[in-house]
Amino acid sequence: MLAKRIIACLDVKDGQTVKGVSFENLRYAGDPVELGKIYSEQGIDELVYLDITATNEGRKQIYSLVESVAKNLSIPFTIGGGISSVEDAENLLIHGADKVSVNSAAVKNPQLVSDLAEKFGKQFVVVAIDAKTINNEWIVHTHGGKRPTDKELYSWAKEMENRGAGEILFTSMDHDGHQTGFANESLAKLSDMLSIPIIASGGAGTMEHFRDAFLIGKADAALAASVFHFGQISVPELKNYLANQNIQIRK
Repeated sequence: MLAKRIIACLDVKDGQTVKGVSFENLRYAGDPVELGKIYSEQGIDELVYLDITATNEGRKQIYSLVESVAKNLSIPFTIGGGISSVEDAENLLIHGADKVSVNSAAVKNPQLVSDLAEKFGKQFVVVAIDAKTINNEWIVHTHGGKRPTDKELYSWAKEMENRGAGEILFTSMDHDGHQTGFANESLAKLSDMLSIPIIASGGAGTMEHFRDAFLIGKADAALAASVFHFGQISVPELKNYLANQNIQIRK
């Protein structure tokens, strides 16, 4: 069994890390490169940087951020936000990103995922899915969670796997920022139906929530933001706790 991963997510707006609740009411959390360095030193396994305004406000030049992260960190990191073409992804990878994450662009043009996987290999391609429950059904949203689509979570995730996604990053908009735990039932269903890794996102508030995401949600990785950014949970303590729960984690 592969070791479970702990991932810190840094939502970037105007060059600064921000965090909100259910994708709203953003507050600043610090410099993204400096935060990344701290997490790396603490033993985080991976980082995800999301330019949360890129899709809404047009493509921003984030190459300098990518270069700074690559220069200062030795752990893998993923870049997402506003990637709408193979060329966009290629430029980010050239500047130092280890993986790219696509969300809105994949919904608009599913062929993009196929093209990215063919060009770079599926291990470079993360498909992020933001979804919330509407009438008891998980509906995929785009543009930073602002636009509902006609896509349903499970069928969409399966299509993305079939098109070559290497990982699925599932964020429950219902849980995001509320710190009440991950959407474990849905995570488990995704894990059972897909053969690629599932990253749990949205809802981390305690170390027990991470445990449950792995044991109940069957997630391959768990991602959080606020609890790390504002010092509620330290990465070393979390890893020690999970190891004591007999969960195989990366050292």
